[in-house]
Amino acid sequence: MKVAMIGAGYVGLVSGACFAEFGTDVHIVDTDASKIEALRAGRMPIYEPGLERLVEENARDGRLSFTTDLKAAVRGADAVFLAVGTPTRRGDGHADLTYVFAAAEQVALAADKPLVLITKSTVPVGTGRQVKAIVRAARPDLAIEVASNPEFLREGNAIGDFMRPDRVVVGVDSDRALAVLKRLYRPLYLIETPVLATSIETAELIKYASNAFLAVKITFINQMADLCEKTGANVHDVARGMGLDGRIGRKFLHAGPGYGGSCFPKDTLALARTAQEMGVPATLVEQTIAANDARKAQMAERVIAACGGSVAGKTIAVLGLTFKPETDDMRDAPSLVILPALVAAGATLRAYDPQPAHARQMLPAAVQFADSAMDAVRDADALVLITEWNEFRAIPPEKLKAAMAGRVIVDLRNVWDPVAMREQGLDYSSIGRGEGAGTSV
Repeated sequence: MKVAMIGAGYVGLVSGACFAEFGTDVHIVDTDASKIEALRAGRMPIYEPGLERLVEENARDGRLSFTTDLKAAVRGADAVFLAVGTPTRRGDGHADLTYVFAAAEQVALAADKPLVLITKSTVPVGTGRQVKAIVRAARPDLAIEVASNPEFLREGNAIGDFMRPDRVVVGVDSDRALAVLKRLYRPLYLIETPVLATSIETAELIKYASNAFLAVKITFINQMADLCEKTGANVHDVARGMGLDGRIGRKFLHAGPGYGGSCFPKDTLALARTAQEMGVPATLVEQTIAANDARKAQMAERVIAACGGSVAGKTIAVLGLTFKPETDDMRDAPSLVILPALVAAGATLRAYDPQPAHARQMLPAAVQFADSAMDAVRDADALVLITEWNEFRAIPPEKLKAAMAGRVIVDLRNVWDPVAMREQGLDYSSIGRGEGAGTSV
């Protein structure tokens, strides 16, 4: 079975490599010639654990190839996936579908036999019908089925999510499209993965609804963390008590500086705009967006307050810049709000992240980059932890105390033990763990 994947970005590259691992003949297409050349040479454009090995092995075995020639990739294909970008459209917050529509037309014009055109990009409900109209107008002579197959890949764990998913959602309106998608995902039958077949519109909405619900969950526990700080309660225990309820579940109940990344910010905004246009405003989602934006700014204020009300002339070490661990993605990362605010307030910032390539490009030039966590911390007046990379968890409090010139530590991910920190005489603050709450039992 031959598959063409249009787009060598995060979704297209991971999905293509994983389909190849399933034994499918996959051709990944991208207009960026430099990216394609890098992939052919085994250089990954993104950091994702396990991806380099997966690409190398499947390319070597002839199941995975990279090209800028869309026509050649589509020729003879049984299925073509659209995995192009859908960034937020300037001015109105909607998803920009320019690349999706252009790619759909190009595929239709290049097709030399009937195929199934599958949207994997995250798109608003109703997009599939528009794609179908574009395809029919371009190739009325050819039977091209349109389907939706949204991705649910977490950055940092994308390969595991593809190989062992909670579910596979396929939006179809023909038996042929369903048969092709079931064949592609047949290896997952061995682990009894549920395959949910729905209408195209339903599949599109499942993706947006899932991300919006998780964003609401994160924002809710962040607001509970603020309440914990006022009452002396411990948000870890609150989250655990909630999460043990099977109706709620424990995932995404982790207080922090707000969500970021490639999905939640743009998907919640796009869903809110779509709902407004349909006359059924998703006010809960709208409030979640506003609360999350405000929270990032509040984190900078928290750091300034911890430093006595001013950071002017102070050196602040910052650990973790990416929006989450195990990725180099900086899109809508809290650090993009927090660090510029601290620089504007007069602080000297020395930062460290295990994957700093994109951070170096996106943060103010005034931010200094260290080669290790301890290089960043050395002689700092204060320390701020923004992203909870595992290597930071293992740093002993006494080592931080010995390295720092000051004693202020602001832990925005609740990585460290408050009791152990305070026993070292450190002026430690975290998120939602009221004074004296200590460590959860």
